[in-house]
Amino acid sequence: MHDLRRQALESGKTVSRKAQSKQSSRASSKANSVANSRAASRTVSRAGSDDEEAGNLSDETSFSVGSIDEMLATEDNDQVQDAWKADLADRIEEIIDRKRSSVQGREVTLVAYIRILTARYSEDDILGSESSLVTSFLKSIKAETSETETILAMKALAMTLVTSPSNVIYDTASPLLKRTISDSASIPSKTAAIHTLGACTFYGGASDDEVLENMAYLLEIISSDGHFIDAPDEADPVVAALEEYGFLATLIEDLSAETEDAMDAFVEQLSSSDLAVQVAAGENVALLFEKSYTPAEEDETFSESDEGNTSSDCESGPNVPKLIKRYAAYRRVDQLVHTLSDLASLSTRHLSKKDKKSLHTNFADILNSVQYPTRGPRYQNAISQETGRRYGSRMAVRVHQNGVMRIDKWWKLMRLKGLKRVLQGGFITHYEKNGVVFESLP
Repeated sequence: MHDLRRQALESGKTVSRKAQSKQSSRASSKANSVANSRAASRTVSRAGSDDEEAGNLSDETSFSVGSIDEMLATEDNDQVQDAWKADLADRIEEIIDRKRSSVQGREVTLVAYIRILTARYSEDDILGSESSLVTSFLKSIKAETSETETILAMKALAMTLVTSPSNVIYDTASPLLKRTISDSASIPSKTAAIHTLGACTFYGGASDDEVLENMAYLLEIISSDGHFIDAPDEADPVVAALEEYGFLATLIEDLSAETEDAMDAFVEQLSSSDLAVQVAAGENVALLFEKSYTPAEEDETFSESDEGNTSSDCESGPNVPKLIKRYAAYRRVDQLVHTLSDLASLSTRHLSKKDKKSLHTNFADILNSVQYPTRGPRYQNAISQETGRRYGSRMAVRVHQNGVMRIDKWWKLMRLKGLKRVLQGGFITHYEKNGVVFESLP
């Protein structure tokens, strides 16, 4: 089940590195200019439209505060050849040695560090410094001196783990992240901590039991509408918990024991007044229906009475495994179909034209997968004249000019969104060069 994470964690690179202080005015001027130059906020879109537009998910999946995203958004166009390596080495030294640093100075340094790791695959360049970096990030998170520094430190922690996974960081970081989720007075900090807990669980060395424990923790946030973490009726933490639940659920092979309680919570959130909550809950519903089917074993036989539990909707062929329904994902499927149908055709003046389109598109997909659990997102039932087969799922990510990554399963969409919450605009670079990211989306 966890071959992916085991491959990523076998190196165990956590040797500490101590460095002297060398505060760089170059990083300060660069990051300050970024913060001042990015005035326009990004538009949030929950609809990863069909075909290649699935590559444009970064805005909808980033865990963020608007001003922080603006600071991180500028590309390093002035980084010539390997100059970024020296710049990164400077930033690492400044992060580790905090003795004479100020809050503003740490914020500037964290911005520069995150931007470099986002734009460049830098595992070799942070090798040996990970432990000391994480220690410094956790100090910033614990102190919570400023909201900006706290969130940047969590972004930096997640970015470091995706760049260089660890088999020990989870044990160190998760208690503090959960304390921040529960006790912080800042809703943006709580939200960022939920997302960072997801990344830390996935890439920081959590066991299967710890993954399930955190999924149960996230479910408490979801089912209580945020009251469980002293964020009553705040949409952002609930959306974050829904998204990270789906991300972590892709690690667990058998969710039969967890599905009933999870489905009850997700279905309840379909009636939320917040569009983002509704869509995130609906996508998790589709994921759990998908996971209730698994490939048939080679020696598995079927009788006529089993026909309703097999994937007769799927394309047949020698290389297409037959999928078998292993358990019921939800007890009241008829009621759920009715709810999803209403959302897929909802007409209201309270939603903008763009939000209405997003709602209809997403819930048409989710409804299709509930009715036919072997169908992935953006599934088209039309028959191709060239192949004589259904078009199937049309969602894809363009990898530069010639490459295409098909997102034909809900678990793949959850992984894609989870990675893009951390990597944002650097996703394609990491997908091509970072083996951990590539293995996460085979």
